[in-house]
Amino acid sequence: MRKMKIKTAFFLPILFFLASCGSDNIYFKYHSVNPDGWHKDSLFVFNIDVENPHRYYDVYINVRHAPNFPNQNLWLFISKISPDGVLTNDTIEFFLADHRGRWLGRGAGSIKEMQVRYREEFKFPEAGIYTFKIQHGMRAEYLRGITEIGMQVN
Repeated sequence: MRKMKIKTAFFLPILFFLASCGSDNIYFKYHSVNPDGWHKDSLFVFNIDVENPHRYYDVYINVRHAPNFPNQNLWLFISKISPDGVLTNDTIEFFLADHRGRWLGRGAGSIKEMQVRYREEFKFPEAGIYTFKIQHGMRAEYLRGITEIGMQVN
């Protein structure tokens, strides 16, 4: 019984500490890519509910890929539709490997994850649902080796 009390006294503060280290994420989601490849016309849609337009956010795009991804970089087309229906388009480039071909992402095993800050200290103009649509901008009709596309806002 005494050992149990000692263990409880030791682990309980650690548990409270870990529970208090909550994330500032208001949105975090991944979509799986078809194992046969990501078709150039396929879109991944992320609906983000912004409740506080008065604060600044960091917006990230996350890519998970397998070692068979054939390129050093990845071009993405991003469309954003604001709650009032205004559409904006953007293009970003990810570098998934360095000039020697070594993967830059992190991860255990063969799947690597790369996170790129899409917007830093971005202020959404109004509260409501913002829809982001992501499409690959590569020349291949079917892009192989990308396993998941994600979006994170914090």
